[in-house]
Amino acid sequence: MTPSVGVVIPTRGDRPGPLAAALSGVLGQEYGGRVEVVVVVDGEADVAGVTRSITPAGTPGSMGSTGSAGDVLVIPNHRTPGLPGARNTGIAALGTDLVAFCDDDDVWLPGKLAAQVAALAEEPSASFASCAIEVQYGSRRVPRLAGTTRITRERLTTSRMMMVHSSTFLFRRGSLWVDESAPGGQNEDWDLALRAARPHPIVHVDRPLTRVHWGGSHYVSRWADRIAGLEWMMARHPELAADPRGAARIFGQLAFSHAALGHRREAARWSLRAFVARHAEPRAAVALAVATRLVSAGVVMNALHTRGRGI
Repeated sequence: MTPSVGVVIPTRGDRPGPLAAALSGVLGQEYGGRVEVVVVVDGEADVAGVTRSITPAGTPGSMGSTGSAGDVLVIPNHRTPGLPGARNTGIAALGTDLVAFCDDDDVWLPGKLAAQVAALAEEPSASFASCAIEVQYGSRRVPRLAGTTRITRERLTTSRMMMVHSSTFLFRRGSLWVDESAPGGQNEDWDLALRAARPHPIVHVDRPLTRVHWGGSHYVSRWADRIAGLEWMMARHPELAADPRGAARIFGQLAFSHAALGHRREAARWSLRAFVARHAEPRAAVALAVATRLVSAGVVMNALHTRGRGI
């Protein structure tokens, strides 16, 4: 029997254009099973307003605390404000065999859902699947592949593996929930992937089947939240700081975030820790350049994003 799939799309009230594109990508999937979509509205946005923005003109519907637009249910975030609570609100509203995530500024490409469900079916002991992505920044599109069909916890410790992105997640309902204690909603997806990979490697379809848009996220450039999120991850997953390469990467990211905020002393301290962990860590040198104002954080991020990479 073809498993049913529930798709959770968190959103806010000021994103009708991106949300419509995300919904189009999800609802346009050719898949033989039942697909349910739950749009979870976070923040102060009006559920009825979001529902109207995705309802074709002339389609009747009643609005209350929830809304309905065709095959799409629109509900408010009933849990902790922010992305993790919105995701869990969506999971709780579903009764499907599988759950998938899609952020409201990303787009599933044709064949995404069928390929991942097939990959899970081929490995019954696995409970979690991802796929490669295509990063879009401005007019540029850059594919990001993992080079493997199995993502282990060790790989996720050494590297964040950005292609294991929240908008690629597909997992068996009831197996996982998002941790709502993630500060500012930062790194909740990395934490979820690490926990998912503990009992069994993540099944990965290494084709770019999700287009991830950079530059429009509500969470872009929130440097203080990034710092808190990285410190939260190290506290939850001590092995991250035990691996020299992985530790150097995180320390370099902390150094860069502090430099972006103008915290020169903290940027220097974390840069030193990054150098000690791994002498060739490039983020440490970049952070020092930002801290000493040789270059701005924005220029660095723009250059990286143009290549489909982050700090």
